Amino acid sequence: MRYFDQRKKARIEIIPMIDIMFFLLVFFIMVTLRMIPSSGLPANLPRSSTATALPHPKVVVSLRPDGSISVKGIIVSASMLTTFLESRDPAHIAVTIEGAKQASIQELMTVMDACRKAGVLHIGLAAKTAH
Repeated sequence: MRYFDQRKKARIEIIPMIDIMFFLLVFFIMVTLRMIPSSGLPANLPRSSTATALPHPKVVVSLRPDGSISVKGIIVSASMLTTFLESRDPAHIAVTIEGAKQASIQELMTVMDACRKAGVLHIGLAAKTAH
């Protein structure tokens, strides 16, 4: 008779709760990673009808309308840019130059020369697609 009188104790299953927590963790990581590339300063980029997507750059160099150069919001000179890029692995780094429409070709060439002096092999130019 004792067999029928035993009551089962309620158990809280923890495995489904762990699954939900991992799902939430992955969800928040993906949302955070999606938000990072969209942050930055607005730039008046030139337009191109042949612009294509580039791999995510490791360094974005901004060429401002007044001719100044900035990396990560810090204004640098061309020699400082070369030193900064040399401190990273220049042969395996991808640099994207976002030049303002008003920037001259000479200023763009100065930035490209600074990148090449550092040993950077992958240089891209940022542009908006023309409609």
